[in-house]
Amino acid sequence: MKEVLIIKYGEIILKGLNRHLFEDRLLKNIRYKLKGMGEFKITKFQAAVYVESDDPAFDYDEALERISKVFGILYICKAACCDKEIEAIKKQALACYEEAYLPGKSFKVEVKRPDKKFPLKSPEVQREVGEYIFSKHFNNARVDVKNPDITVMVEIREEGAYVYASKIQGPGGLPLGINGKCALMLSGGIDSPVAGYMISKRGVDLIGVHFHSYPYTSERAREKVIKLAEILSDYTGRIELYVVPFTDIQLLINEKAQNDMLVLLMRRYMMRITERIAKLHGAKAIVTGESLGQVASQTIESMTVTNDVVEMPVFRPLIGMDKEEITKISRKIGTFETSILPYEDCCTVFVPKHPKTKPQLEEIRNEELKLEGIDELVEKAIEETERLIVNIGGK
Repeated sequence: MKEVLIIKYGEIILKGLNRHLFEDRLLKNIRYKLKGMGEFKITKFQAAVYVESDDPAFDYDEALERISKVFGILYICKAACCDKEIEAIKKQALACYEEAYLPGKSFKVEVKRPDKKFPLKSPEVQREVGEYIFSKHFNNARVDVKNPDITVMVEIREEGAYVYASKIQGPGGLPLGINGKCALMLSGGIDSPVAGYMISKRGVDLIGVHFHSYPYTSERAREKVIKLAEILSDYTGRIELYVVPFTDIQLLINEKAQNDMLVLLMRRYMMRITERIAKLHGAKAIVTGESLGQVASQTIESMTVTNDVVEMPVFRPLIGMDKEEITKISRKIGTFETSILPYEDCCTVFVPKHPKTKPQLEEIRNEELKLEGIDELVEKAIEETERLIVNIGGK
């Protein structure tokens, strides 16, 4: 029995004259994700993509798992291809129903008939297939045409009939790379990897920028961030991760500045450095994991003060989420268990007991005047930044 993966996309359908650009990018990303799996063929028909292979080495289950992490996809189905003949279709539909069935579950049959030469019309195929399934399971089969638990789908195309009853949810969104590149400020916490996932879901490629304060933060903290970038790359593809040595800058700020402004001053210099790295590597915006009101540095006043030092747009995909919502996504994408490992990052070093929550721009600028020699430290940090290539997404 021949198998095929049927991939459905959602938001792309709403695009107008440039819809083909989004579809082409999606096909490119699917091919990239399946690289190394053997020979396969990809075709597009209406609002669906079909992946087929005659290569015995091609593993459909692994392919389905990989494709389920491609942005732009609504869901994926592993369908069976049978002869375009009603008896074969009925038998295959029954097999798909039985594979998906659980006690108490209702079902219905839907039919799409692109091949108008097929002698039976869609309602006739629905009726025959539905009656056949019901006749084989009349003791436990329950029909519900409005809100079924199981939908047995039949697609009758020129090359054959495709039948399936199970589907895997995709991440949705837009194809990766269609909306340019951003620089993600990646810490070791729960929030920033989720922010990277959310902005990538809007079609954005990522570079990562991490600030490391050795010896106040350990090598394990650095490895933790690399691991988070690896997990994220399973969705985003290749990530260039820039690890910035931040110790000397933090020490100077801690020595010279007013205690309640330490975090804000560190954030301002992180933003400056991130923008410099972003410009060097083609990124057009900065992405952070900030959520409004979550901590002292994430008030409206604090974010206004940190935005002041950069010209680029600053995107905050988590701005309206609470911690429970963010954690739920973190668990879904697989970053949570790594994020909670007890290795501190530089944001937890030299944290004041009572940070300022409603800073004024002028007072922050006055504090920066005390930081003699910090511009030289910034240049040194950028020069000594380590570049890593992180990628488990393409295999």
